[in-house]
Amino acid sequence: MSKVETLKNALAIPAMIAAAFALAACAGAPSPATDPVDEAKSDAKGPITETAENSTATAADKPAANADSENSALFVSNALDSYRLATPESKFADNANDIANSEATATATQITDTSAKASTVADPYTSFPALAESVFAYADSLYKAGQTDAATAYLERFRIIKPLWDTWEARTDSMLAEFGKARAAQSKQFEPVVLEIQNMNRAQAAYSMVVETADSLIALAPGDSLTNWATAQKQIAYKNTFAKAQKEYAQIKSKADDQAKFADAIAQAEKFQMRYRDFEDTLHIQALIDHIRSMAESADSAAIKYWEKNDPAKALAKADTLIKTEKFSAAKELLNKLKASNLRAQAIQKYQKLADAYCNKQRKETSQIFTKAQKQKDEAKKRTLLKQAIAPLDKCLAEYPENSQKQKVLENKQFLEKELAK
Repeated sequence: MSKVETLKNALAIPAMIAAAFALAACAGAPSPATDPVDEAKSDAKGPITETAENSTATAADKPAANADSENSALFVSNALDSYRLATPESKFADNANDIANSEATATATQITDTSAKASTVADPYTSFPALAESVFAYADSLYKAGQTDAATAYLERFRIIKPLWDTWEARTDSMLAEFGKARAAQSKQFEPVVLEIQNMNRAQAAYSMVVETADSLIALAPGDSLTNWATAQKQIAYKNTFAKAQKEYAQIKSKADDQAKFADAIAQAEKFQMRYRDFEDTLHIQALIDHIRSMAESADSAAIKYWEKNDPAKALAKADTLIKTEKFSAAKELLNKLKASNLRAQAIQKYQKLADAYCNKQRKETSQIFTKAQKQKDEAKKRTLLKQAIAPLDKCLAEYPENSQKQKVLENKQFLEKELAK
């Protein structure tokens, strides 16, 4: 064997040993008691050579090794530590030893770091397949490099893990059974609190009550499963209570907006705020209270007292008649008064009808004046008529600034202003 081939074999030893130790570390085998470099030097005197005689002797030893793996528990537990890669017998130069020591140390450090990281985040579903692929890839690289004996020995070292796998499966089943018993015992211990939370959510109890009970369960550290369940129950309670709160919120707002019962609405809203403190950021309850108080302050106290003795239904019918007969000022006064009655919602709707009727009349008047302006040949008189045509539109916007026809009125006004600018 040439010195070059001897040096190549010497450099291959640390890589093979390092890969073998990585496999043992990931598989959970015991760590070797001796230094990998020292073992490499010792194994360098092993029996594997390039002669057919030694190859036959190695093959003859395999049945005995297989018998040991099947019949000896000691072999199963220590298989990865007792098996060593044999290397060609040769004398290495001093520089070859230095290179081998350096590479073995670097590789061992890298394997240690990798194993430490993997132990904290290892996922068996992905880690084991990845490890197997790395073993096949390394064996294939040895084979392609012409190191058939080393590739064979490396794969045989991987193959003897099979008995260990059966041991791991049995241990896994045992641990799962133990964990199952522990979970069952925990469930029994916390069953009363669990049932209480379930019943509270079935009855749609207040969110604050469910939260208090669920938090007491979580504080007992019942395990991930029950902790996650209790957290989910709090979310269910939140949705249930929020739906009830929204419905009551709408009722309070309607009592103020539609019925002008401001005092009752404020009192109800304040109680509502106390009961639903957890929903302040979502429902903005304080803003509702401020809104009702603002309406109460702007309401005519004399009008409120007036409807205590008079029928608002008759007044609403009268307002409708006033609109039809185009007595807009009287209708407006009456409807504003009705906004302080229990028919506030109907009065607001009727008020919008009044605004539309008034603005329709103003737009009609604008149209008639514009028609006259178009027929006028005198430019000065035409400009005067266009200015007159704009006036009714301004009345509509001033009298009912929030009427439903506001956009159309503004467009009409802009058109007339462009005609004036010509």
